[in-house]
Amino acid sequence: MERAVRRALESVIDPEIRKPVTDLDMVDRVVEVASGRVEVGIRLTIVGCPASDRIERDVRQAAESVVGPGNASVELSVMTPAQRAALTERLRGGRAARGNPFGPGTLTKVIAVTSGKGGVGKSTVTANLAVALAARGLSVGLVDADVHGFSIPGLLGLVDDEGLAARPTRVDEMILPPVAHGVKVISIGMFIEPSGPGGRASSTAVAWRGPMLHRTLSQFLTDVYFGDLDVLLVDLPPGTGDIAISLGQLLPNAEVVVVTTPQAAAADVAERSGVVARQTGQRIVGVIENMAGLVQPDGQVLDLFGSGGGELVAERLSTGQPEPVPLLASVPLSMALRQGGDDGVPVVVAAPDDPAARAIEQVAARLAGMPRDLSGRRLDVSVR
Repeated sequence: MERAVRRALESVIDPEIRKPVTDLDMVDRVVEVASGRVEVGIRLTIVGCPASDRIERDVRQAAESVVGPGNASVELSVMTPAQRAALTERLRGGRAARGNPFGPGTLTKVIAVTSGKGGVGKSTVTANLAVALAARGLSVGLVDADVHGFSIPGLLGLVDDEGLAARPTRVDEMILPPVAHGVKVISIGMFIEPSGPGGRASSTAVAWRGPMLHRTLSQFLTDVYFGDLDVLLVDLPPGTGDIAISLGQLLPNAEVVVVTTPQAAAADVAERSGVVARQTGQRIVGVIENMAGLVQPDGQVLDLFGSGGGELVAERLSTGQPEPVPLLASVPLSMALRQGGDDGVPVVVAAPDDPAARAIEQVAARLAGMPRDLSGRRLDVSVR
């Protein structure tokens, strides 16, 4: 019976680390305390673990699937410092405690989403793109690098009624990112305290300059445990400032997607952000045109912000690259896209048949299908 219960516990996944509790050495004991009854001891990673109720419930259900309803009890305890240290070492896979797992040699596809100016919907597109990629079965992480204008937690529903973003869980020096719609998310908004009128987190401003910005992005990459990712998306701030330059230093292998609107003025500025990415050694893999024409009830298209900006940016950025830069999609103006951002439920989830959702799904399909450049990267395989 004890062996059968342990096998059943292999299906219980820690909701923060996203691995079975049996693989994390969280199962302290499984003991048959009476005929047909078992007691399961579970070690939580930290005191006050926010997922404790869910873990206890899932463990009890798994045990009862073997011994029957009402015949399993669960006792929770907390890992010792030595056990936590062993866990973090196992999760890092032998990598240095403060190493960057997404630097040169990584097998994770790193995609930086940039724009020349604010207000083009870059973060909205990034959030929906991350969710669309996760829905395709990929393991996806999202770094909100827009420190001054962070909005990703709100767009993905990781905020409470006061606008306070969900807090990551810490296991010693390791940070476990909150998960929304299958995407592991980290943002500076998850670390700041509310200071505005009425204590609203949304009123808090971050007034940092270059060195602090670089350090923050570096810590997001080194201290946050994302696990083995297929794709890491980085939502960059608009413009060509400190964060864009830091990204080139920390993630030189990143591939860049440029977001613009159809307006010619926006296209001119978006081109500059792509040029900076190329100067730091990154490859531009495509352009997304957001806020494209809105289809009217009579079938006519209202080009509220003009037309052709996306194609223009793609054409200009193709110069100097071995392959042309494609226009990945034109995302039309959409009430559902805006509403999804306000509600914290991305349009690709809330209204998958909306034209904007279909356009973003098109981008996800193209990015997921792009082969990874493995030249010069170490593959952890051996020949016997």
